Amino acid sequence: MRKLSLLIGAAAIAAAPSLAMAETGMRAIAFIPHKHPVMKSSHDWVGKVNAALKGTLKINYIGGPEVIGRRQQWDAASNGVIDIIFAVFADIQDRAPETASSWLSKCTIPDERNNGHFAHLDAQMAKLNLKLMARVQYGNFYLWMNKNAKTLADLKGLKMRTGSLYDKMMKKLGMAPVTMNSPEVYTALERGVVDGFGWPTAGVLKRGWVKKAKYVIDLPFFGNSNMGAIMNLDRWKKLPADARKKITEISVGYEPGMVKYYQALEAKDWESLKGHVTKIKFSDAENKAYVDAAYETEWARLAEKVGAKRVAELKKLACN
Repeated sequence: MRKLSLLIGAAAIAAAPSLAMAETGMRAIAFIPHKHPVMKSSHDWVGKVNAALKGTLKINYIGGPEVIGRRQQWDAASNGVIDIIFAVFADIQDRAPETASSWLSKCTIPDERNNGHFAHLDAQMAKLNLKLMARVQYGNFYLWMNKNAKTLADLKGLKMRTGSLYDKMMKKLGMAPVTMNSPEVYTALERGVVDGFGWPTAGVLKRGWVKKAKYVIDLPFFGNSNMGAIMNLDRWKKLPADARKKITEISVGYEPGMVKYYQALEAKDWESLKGHVTKIKFSDAENKAYVDAAYETEWARLAEKVGAKRVAELKKLACN
């Protein structure tokens, strides 16, 4: 009997490490269809994390807004209904206005890790029971339209698809922003619901958008994007310390390569777009007014919410 007890005890001890090392499964979703070219690097990040943490953590990238609607994803992540979202801060300006510094940033992404800007964004996420793990997209935004424009005055009255990010800029330029999800853009252009849209170069040719919007203003803005890999904070805290450390190390190492990928992709996109779109160019004075409509309008709006002193601090963090 004593021998049997010893054998059972030994078996339990032998089994304990395997039980302790049981792999944690997490589900991830994207704010737009996860197969869209803009989301490519988010798949790379998931692959790197899964490979490095095999046996500890497995992220299952299950889809996009067809799983949980874009506007509901932030609450779902905060409440633990979903574990990870690849989402944009522009969608939560009512709850976390200071995250506007993400797309207004003129820092390099590695600099943001070193100067406190990334930590600032992470602190904003913590208030919502979320953890910012990485920046997962980079690239300039542009305004694309179905009409030529010689001056800024020609932009007035154009109906433009927006996704929260460009509303204030478009209004400043006299445009009429129309909110809709990206899968609806082609049909909206085809039916004349909108005259154009704001978007990076990624996917505009493949999705046929530039068949209907053949003009693009050749002035990039919001180059740092505002998309993050964001985890429910409770789930993050439950991960082993070494797993959290490894995810951070992976993210820091991944971000510079992610930036280079999107820079190369944009250059390739412009080559592919030759003959499909006409670039609109303005005078130097109007170029400045256009860029100011993007950046200064956003900073002024933020100052109304958090005060001029705080905006001055955020501008410094964001290399403005």
